[in-house]
Amino acid sequence: IDMEAEIAVITDDVAMGCSVDEAAAHIRLLMIVNDVSLRGLIPAELAKGFGFYQSKPSSAFSPVAITPDELGSSWRDGKVQLPLRTHLNGKLLGEPECGVDMTFSFLKLIEHASKTRRLRAGTIVGSGTVSNYDRSRGSSCIAEKRMLETIEHGEAITPFMTYGDTVRIEMLDDAGRSIFGAIQQTVVRPGA
Repeated sequence: IDMEAEIAVITDDVAMGCSVDEAAAHIRLLMIVNDVSLRGLIPAELAKGFGFYQSKPSSAFSPVAITPDELGSSWRDGKVQLPLRTHLNGKLLGEPECGVDMTFSFLKLIEHASKTRRLRAGTIVGSGTVSNYDRSRGSSCIAEKRMLETIEHGEAITPFMTYGDTVRIEMLDDAGRSIFGAIQQTVVRPGA
């Protein structure tokens, strides 16, 4: 079991073929996401050609969603310009700087998503896992941490999550206040 710390936006109605220049006007809310992955199921699913379905259980969203203007100067160029903190079992796993470490802005993501279809109001567009260019800032998912360990040590050291493990994903403003509230989860056995 792996967590993936991400940011997401919720759009209003977006016309097919929306440009980057038009995309910002369609972003209504922002939130943080734990896009859970069952890594052990992914290879078999890909081999069957069905894509990620069984390996992607329900995602968890922050208890609060905010409008872009509530971020003030921390919302710029279609990205949140703040660190996204992920703790695994109480220990900081990573805190990438989203403005630097998000591969694509939400403006580009909305443009891409709307290329061949319109997006209805309420569409959630996720950033994908926010990765660090600066390895010293850690990782936002265990798979990335394990890959970096393999590069550095020749093998993965950090295990994937198991029953009883906890994850906390949160973003703080410059004054140290939680913006979206925290996503706090514990891995439990099915039916528990």
